Amino acid sequence: MKVIMVAGGTGGHIYPALAIINKIKEQEPNSEFLYIGTTDRMEKDIIPKNDIPFKGIEMKGLNRKNIFGNIKVLKMFLKAVGEAKKIIKEFQPDIVIGAGGYITAPVLYAAHKLKVPILIHEQNSIPGVSNKFIGKFANKICVSLPNSLNLFPKDKVVYTGNPRSEEIMKVEKKLKSSLGFNEKEKLVVIVMGSLGSTTMTTKLKELIPSFKNKNYQVLIITGNAYYDNYKDINLPDNCKLMPFMSDLICLLKDSDLIVSRAGASTISEITAIGLPSILVPSPFVTNNHQYKNAKELADKGACVIVEEEEFSKDRILREIDAIFDDKELYQNMKKQSKELGVSDSASRIYEEAKRIVR
Repeated sequence: MKVIMVAGGTGGHIYPALAIINKIKEQEPNSEFLYIGTTDRMEKDIIPKNDIPFKGIEMKGLNRKNIFGNIKVLKMFLKAVGEAKKIIKEFQPDIVIGAGGYITAPVLYAAHKLKVPILIHEQNSIPGVSNKFIGKFANKICVSLPNSLNLFPKDKVVYTGNPRSEEIMKVEKKLKSSLGFNEKEKLVVIVMGSLGSTTMTTKLKELIPSFKNKNYQVLIITGNAYYDNYKDINLPDNCKLMPFMSDLICLLKDSDLIVSRAGASTISEITAIGLPSILVPSPFVTNNHQYKNAKELADKGACVIVEEEEFSKDRILREIDAIFDDKELYQNMKKQSKELGVSDSASRIYEEAKRIVR
């Protein structure tokens, strides 16, 4: 199979794209790939490091605050469509797969114009602007969360889960004792996105001293940019701070609860593992999609939602205690979280791509 993969902007788009590529490689080792991304975002560095041929096209997202600023974006879009057509004609793919980000709009539109089959994957519960636009032209639309099935044409959409979940099932567990924690005591992991947050840093600094004398342990991942902000904190003996953890998913397999944002990758990770969660949706995302992601879990009893403005030391301590003190509640959260996970998502997406190509 010859595949052009297009995705960009954030890890939430890039890593699912890589998971799909890895699954196709596993099933069809002689497949050829070309990855198209933006010229100035994470993918330009990540993709070449994974030995995947990469082409960059300049593209920006819509300016929601300044409508007139979108004239420039429209010109950029039309230019990007032209560049994408040239790349597609040269590579001659069997299929073009989009995994999100504004770069997908011009590339997938170019594929549609050239009559090349299109598959898209939507990670969030609410589709982004690009996937809404391309959904009209796509041959198949794969979604990560069940409620998204109602937001695309019924004859095109299929529930596959997030392809990252299948890779997560394969990673080796990292014992909490490897970080100096006691294996016999529960571990709570607190992480507010890979970059951290100014608002949440202030709130966490107030919260951390309150963990003293609690019968569980806490790991706080601050984000590289905010680690130094915690230098003056009175850190209890049962707490540890880290700026970043590249193998966090391995540790989550030996953790008992996570307090985190509600991005698509986070949702796929915790449901693949079956980890109970307290989710704090970021209020600064398009269409408030993190809240809607979290609500899918909350409606099933898999998580507790605490909105950022409601986040306080008293509220979080109360929620953690309520979850750990009620064994029946805790076990039900684990069960419901696991039931929302899809352990063969990448395989499902591969099968859909294969059907389209055939």
